[in-house]
Amino acid sequence: MLYPLLWLVSSSFKPDTAIFSDFSLIPEAFSFANYVNGWTALRTSFTTFFTNSFFIAALAVIGNLMACSLTAFAFARLEFPLKKLWFTLMLATLMIPYHVTLIPQYILFLNIGWVNTILPLVLPKFLATDAFFVFLMVQFFRGIPRELDEAARMDGCGPWRIYWRIMLPLSVPVMATAAIFSFMWTYDDFLGPLIYLNDINQYTVPLALRTFVDSTGVSAWGQLFAMSTLSLLPVFFFFLFFQRLIIRGVATSAMKR
Repeated sequence: MLYPLLWLVSSSFKPDTAIFSDFSLIPEAFSFANYVNGWTALRTSFTTFFTNSFFIAALAVIGNLMACSLTAFAFARLEFPLKKLWFTLMLATLMIPYHVTLIPQYILFLNIGWVNTILPLVLPKFLATDAFFVFLMVQFFRGIPRELDEAARMDGCGPWRIYWRIMLPLSVPVMATAAIFSFMWTYDDFLGPLIYLNDINQYTVPLALRTFVDSTGVSAWGQLFAMSTLSLLPVFFFFLFFQRLIIRGVATSAMKR
């Protein structure tokens, strides 16, 4: 399982002539030319691509945490008409493939002039469209004793203050889990930017990596592997530093009182 990843890293230090002729994991001579040349190989440097990816991912994280936590709080703590029906419909969206809604969404964003902008990639996150995170937070909120809500109401707190003062401080594990997964999925997304972004100055890292592969067969494999290796580092360190929060948040959300 690890061999392709190790081969990718090893090949990033090899010249193009040796990549597919030498399958050893230890290059005969280490060279950083692929990293130096690959960073500025395109019309726009990878500084722009990484900046775009981090910016879009950061907005997606903020949107998911805000919208999904509010929606989950409503489903877990508030009472409103047809609550169970709306919750069931929300869960049903998890079974709808992304490709089914792709064309209607594209037509909608095209008609309002949002194509070739980051709005289609970011704005839906502020509308709680990721049902997985809503369900994850609902399960976590249900595990928090309702006595805390009753005590807060006796002190004069309304739903908003209960959410802000009680639920959020107690929900750090599940919020961290949602933030990490949201960052990783948005950062790694290729199909969304491919459909909505046309200007190379707005490309994300996955989309920029695709430009190294030429349809005529003439491709800069060494530079592609070098930039691919660099693109893996943010996700790798993100998971490495926060893996305990991921496991804790998922495990706690799956438990029932």
